[in-house]
Amino acid sequence: MEDETLVKMVGITKIFPNVIANDSVNFELKFGEIHGLLGENGAGKTTLMNILYGVYKPDQGEIYIEGKPVHIKSPKDAIRLGVGMVSQFPELVENMSVAENLAPLFPDKILRRKRIDEIHRVAEEYGLPIDAEAMVYNLSLGEKQRIEVLKALIRRVKILILDEPTTVLAPNEVNALFKAIRKMKDEGRGIIFVSHKLPEVLEITDRITVLRKGRAVATVNTKETNEEELANLMVGRVVVRKHVREKTILGEEVLRVEDLYVLNDKGGLAVKGLSFSVRKGEIFGIAGVSGNGQKELIEALTGLRRVDKGRIVIGGSELTSPPQFRRVASHIPDDRVRMGILPSLSVLENLTLTSYRRFSKFGLLKSNELEQYAKNLVEKYSVIAPSLKAPTWQLSGGNLARLILARETSADCSLIVAVHPTFGLDVASTEETWKLLLELKKKAAVILVSEDLEEILQLSDRIGVMYKGELIDILESEEAEAEKIGLMMGGVKVD
Repeated sequence: MEDETLVKMVGITKIFPNVIANDSVNFELKFGEIHGLLGENGAGKTTLMNILYGVYKPDQGEIYIEGKPVHIKSPKDAIRLGVGMVSQFPELVENMSVAENLAPLFPDKILRRKRIDEIHRVAEEYGLPIDAEAMVYNLSLGEKQRIEVLKALIRRVKILILDEPTTVLAPNEVNALFKAIRKMKDEGRGIIFVSHKLPEVLEITDRITVLRKGRAVATVNTKETNEEELANLMVGRVVVRKHVREKTILGEEVLRVEDLYVLNDKGGLAVKGLSFSVRKGEIFGIAGVSGNGQKELIEALTGLRRVDKGRIVIGGSELTSPPQFRRVASHIPDDRVRMGILPSLSVLENLTLTSYRRFSKFGLLKSNELEQYAKNLVEKYSVIAPSLKAPTWQLSGGNLARLILARETSADCSLIVAVHPTFGLDVASTEETWKLLLELKKKAAVILVSEDLEEILQLSDRIGVMYKGELIDILESEEAEAEKIGLMMGGVKVD
């Protein structure tokens, strides 16, 4: 065992019913190293990291930390050994403040004010600012991820697992996170960076391990590889990320927003006087740093939040309730677990939540037809699940995304509201989702909310940039540039 080795996983095997998640995987992390972990959805990345974090026990294999064999039976064991993990879906109590969520990390005798001061100190030291007194339910997904990183920093972890940490971050937020990661590296900590964004993996990591179908197929030095090689290692074929956006003939106006004002949960204005329209045949992209009113706007558009002033008109009728929205539109939410599925229900039940009525007659479900419909969706969208009867909580984050995409885009609707639709998806699945959205605009109007500038630029016919609840500008695709949009996301008006 080399002195520079912080973590060594040898011959790790984990088998679930009908699935070999990890097949004799070897993985190594050095002190002061940022090690990228790549692979398609279902390749075994999250399972391997959950084994290191004590969520699962390996069926075979050994784990060494600083040269000593360890038996990690629970996350409590992992934390004791200096392992921290920031998962795709933040594990926070929504109706508590940031400080209250982080309180268990401090000794009981420390006063609340001192806890808040320490949280702010650590946040400032690593360039990850957060309001410790803010309620979690008011925060964006990106801000919630920041809290999870702060958890690990307050615990002074030696080994930090970051699972898709940049998916919902704007460029300036990604830069801030990368500065924090590099500071941790300089302090001698080991960071495992799990991501599907190949440019970011190439920018931030020292080495990269690629998993495919549960096996480690390669470990390469980052300086000696490129996007094409990594994509090929991940999926076994060349992946095309550039798509020609065909100009479609614009149809009727599907959505019209008039002088819209929406309040946030604190009663302050989150959306301020927005007006825009979207027609069949176009993708209207909405760009902006998280926390600038996108959440409240989408909740208003989908009928989940009351409009304070103004009008939302869908298909010629003013929106007044969620059921009215569901009759004519589909919604792909960013928070898939809380808003997109019912975890305890089966894969079949979640796939057919919005379509079961078409398979019923005289109040009775046509079970065989319903099951065949679900099977077709699973096959078409490559949803990997133990079975149609398996509870949906058993699915990986990427497969949850595929399930929701399958359900929502298969519905007969005139408007599709897609919020971070490729969050947590691998490069191949992202490619397929982009193709799907470009195809869907031929039959519907599409609103795309994303903080991934590449995604916005690749797919959108028009782009609206939000800052502090207002639309800074609406750009045609021909005049939209990453630099220009990036400045607008920071509140700078560009001529």
